[in-house]
Amino acid sequence: MTILIIGLIVLLLGHSVQMVPSLHANLQRTIGRNVYRGIYSVVAVVGVALVIEGFGRYRADGMIPLWEPPTGMKHLNLLLMLFAFIALVASQVPRGFIKARLKHPMLVGIKAWAFGHLLANGDLGSIILFGSILAWAVVNRISFKWRPAQAEPPAPRVLGDVLAVGIGVIAYVAMLYLHPVLIGVSVLG
Repeated sequence: MTILIIGLIVLLLGHSVQMVPSLHANLQRTIGRNVYRGIYSVVAVVGVALVIEGFGRYRADGMIPLWEPPTGMKHLNLLLMLFAFIALVASQVPRGFIKARLKHPMLVGIKAWAFGHLLANGDLGSIILFGSILAWAVVNRISFKWRPAQAEPPAPRVLGDVLAVGIGVIAYVAMLYLHPVLIGVSVLG
């Protein structure tokens, strides 16, 4: 589980630099924007790789159950995942009403993903993994209160929402079938 925790620290600390606007700006100014982005990307990839490796080892060594979630929590997780996929896609498409309403749809999607997985999994490793990411996303969202204001986005258009829902649903259905291959756990039973 040590590798999982190290991976989470690397991943979440790397993604937390933006929560401190002065540090973020100083780093970009000192080393250059492109170098900063390159380092940020490498740190993110290393963090994700360590999390995947650490969680895989934890599962292979025998998961530590703390409780058995009710079946209804697994169904609620499936619903939250649909919402999470749509929110994540909405963060990447231009000018949708979903994006405008959620303000920070990627963080909303991450929170829905982490919360849903916390509900559906009752083992220690899952609590550490999804609980850490959920806590980070909540703190990140709160940090927008002390970050410099962003320029107002252009007026929303329905096309952004059509794309977000359409691509989100396709990605969701694909993940239902790919989850056993990629994660090793079937979500459909």
